[in-house]
Amino acid sequence: MLDPTLTPVRIVRMLDEYVIGQDEAKRIVAVAVFAHFAKLARAARNNVPVVKSNVLLIGPSGTGKTLLCETLSKILGVPFATAEATSLAQTQYVNDEIEAILQRLVDKAGGDVAKAGTGIVFIDEIDKLKGTGAPSRLSGESVQHALLKIMEGAQVKLANGSYVDTTGILFVCGGAFVGLDDIIKSQTHGYAFIATTRSDSQKILDRLNSRVKPTDLFTYGLIPEFTGRLPIVARFDELKRDTLVRIMTEPRDALYTQFRDIFASIGVDLVVEPRVFEQVAELAIEYKTGARSLRGLFEELISPVLYRIPDERDIRTVRFSSMFAEPVIERRSAA
Repeated sequence: MLDPTLTPVRIVRMLDEYVIGQDEAKRIVAVAVFAHFAKLARAARNNVPVVKSNVLLIGPSGTGKTLLCETLSKILGVPFATAEATSLAQTQYVNDEIEAILQRLVDKAGGDVAKAGTGIVFIDEIDKLKGTGAPSRLSGESVQHALLKIMEGAQVKLANGSYVDTTGILFVCGGAFVGLDDIIKSQTHGYAFIATTRSDSQKILDRLNSRVKPTDLFTYGLIPEFTGRLPIVARFDELKRDTLVRIMTEPRDALYTQFRDIFASIGVDLVVEPRVFEQVAELAIEYKTGARSLRGLFEELISPVLYRIPDERDIRTVRFSSMFAEPVIERRSAA
């Protein structure tokens, strides 16, 4: 069961060390995880069924959905497996593919089936199952139906004959859901029909009106039964320039920290000035891939000089002041 010291506040603080921004989403997911393991503990104590609340993450590509789930699994010490909904829709044997996902989870648990039963499965691109778009072997609706049973809780037989109980597995689905905001905006009624008084919080009412409602997801193309398995919804915001800069510099395993360590290992001090990170972030925004393009852009900047300096032992400092200018190289004075 969950470490009792891992309260929602502490989970968010630990996520903050690796996942930059998306503060509201982190709080929602932290509470969902805390409640999930509390339900499992209650079910074990009282011998009652587990009523799961799986999670839906909505946001553009590259905003940190997978990173948050992977980091969360490390914090909790539970196995983690990922899958893509589009792959499920492209196979003729969707149940075999679902079994393969659970087998990966067991593998991540070192073969411990019981431990795998308390893991996290992240299924990305779930919005692609709305049943429109490119032809596939199975309709998106068929894949949604196939996922219903394991998301709620079932005994699934693996190829080796062992069974995985998915009751304790937290399923997190993610997707960009392009066009969903237009659907939400078209629902002009919101919660305006609720009678309010001066003592009611307008902030809470505004939050209710802005949240994704099940009817919005129905309109988008998810079937009601599938939406019902994802009662918790967290929105991921598009990443702005300042956030992208923070992603490169602030996390414990930030890109800048990684490369400073690499340079330090050969006795060189790497200095990248703030303007460079802003330029990289601006290019990433142009590419419309969120944080996913940051590593490629940053490595493209660093690679030419990293190719040279291991063979030039007199280099002391490499300083970048612009993406579009050669770095300044400072050498040690001859002894």
